[in-house]
Order: sequence, then structure tokens, then C-alpha cells
Amino acid sequence: MPGSDNVPTTGLTALELSGVRRLSALEAVRARIALAVDLGLLSPGERLPGTAQIARALDVSEITARRALVSLCGDGVLERRRGRNGGTLVAAHPTPGTVLTTETYRTATDAVHRLIDHRLALECGIAHLASVRASGEDLSELQEIVEEMDRAPSWAEFHGCDERFHLRLAEATGVPSITGPYGAVLRELYRYYLPYPVDALRASNREHRDLLDALRRQDTAAASEAARHHVETLRHTMFVGLLSASADTGTVAPGS
Repeated sequence: MPGSDNVPTTGLTALELSGVRRLSALEAVRARIALAVDLGLLSPGERLPGTAQIARALDVSEITARRALVSLCGDGVLERRRGRNGGTLVAAHPTPGTVLTTETYRTATDAVHRLIDHRLALECGIAHLASVRASGEDLSELQEIVEEMDRAPSWAEFHGCDERFHLRLAEATGVPSITGPYGAVLRELYRYYLPYPVDALRASNREHRDLLDALRRQDTAAASEAARHHVETLRHTMFVGLLSASADTGTVAPGS
């Protein structure tokens, strides 16, 4: 439930997420934004979305999001500017590793990969069924969401559209019992998502378009492959992939 700060644990992933779940909602927001800054996903001087948008995207209350932003300003990760061009921005020279709770996310590689595996198994089957059973209305609504994602001004607005697209895709299978388990896995995986550059999200949305094109053609193989590619991409585009690439090459992540 958006803004609840407390989403029920599912049996599927309760053990996997124990580390993240031990964090308070406030510390989870702080860690996710700080890690995005450490990895260069949020650039120095970049303006963050409004507090309400951040709260919805990270599934916390507005007061929690506001407190997290204020505390990150105190840590030197973010800064507040007044005036016409003001707002909350990434600090000009943020110090990496300031927020210690980012370590909870940094050590979550195995849990994230297991969640990606769960999602992969479900999503390929969903795409297959949707390619056969999706109605004209289903396809029209999915198209509207894809277009909305192309207009999203930031990661915060894009995130909500992304969730709606995938849940609507599950509904298009015509099998109501699929949506619940799939939605649970999707929401658990979203706990690990960080703010991302809009350009990277636009690329992700092109994958949505490829999947939608396969559904229109009722091409089950192409739809399943598009879904597989979309989910597998998470292994190297999510923070676990970025951290792994840095470790393998011995380089420091951008912005850190």
C-alpha cells in the first residue's frame, strides 16, 4: 500500500529480505538515495523530484520522505537551495559512503538475484499467455501506460507507471490467480530499486514497446523472449550489477 511504510511480508521472500526489512522506512529511503549518489545514478547538482513523488516511488509516507531528505542534507549527500531554481539537489561534492546503511543493499546480491529468478519464471509465462489472450482493450491500456512512461519527467513518476504496466500485463492473461503472486514478487524486487537516470529508463521503456509489439502480433515466442530479455537486463543494470562490474574491473563506481 503506497505510503504505508509497512508492506506485509510474503512467504516467498521473507527470509531473503530480512536484512532490508530490519531497516526502518526512514533508513531505507536514506540508503537508496545515498547509494544512487555513490554509484553516480544521481549526479552532483541534479535536482530531485518533489517529496510527494519520492514518497510514492519509494512506498513511504511523505513525512518519512521529507525527514530522509533533510537528514541527507545534514550528511552532505544532498543540499537545499532556495529561490526560483531551488529545491533538493545532489550536493556538488558528495562524500561517498556517508550513509552506512547502504551496506545492507550492497550485501544483498544473492537475495536480489533470487528475486530476479522468481520474476523471470513468472514473467515469461505471463507474456506467453498475454500474447494469446490479450484483448484490444488490454493492448490499448498497455500502450497508454508506455506512452505515459515516455513522458515521465523523472525516475519517481516512471516507477509508478512501470508497476502499472507489468500488473496490467498480468491481468491481460485472463488468469486472476496470477496477478497476486506476480505482484508480490514485483513489489519485493522494487524494494531494491534505486533512483535512475531518465535516459536509462527510456531504454527500459523501449523494451516494453518490443513486448507490446509481440503481443499485438500474437507471437508467443517473441513475447516470451522480450519478457526474458527485459528481466535478465536487471542483473547488470540494477545496483548489484553495477557493484559487481566495479569489483570485476577494479574501478570505482561513477560518482563515488
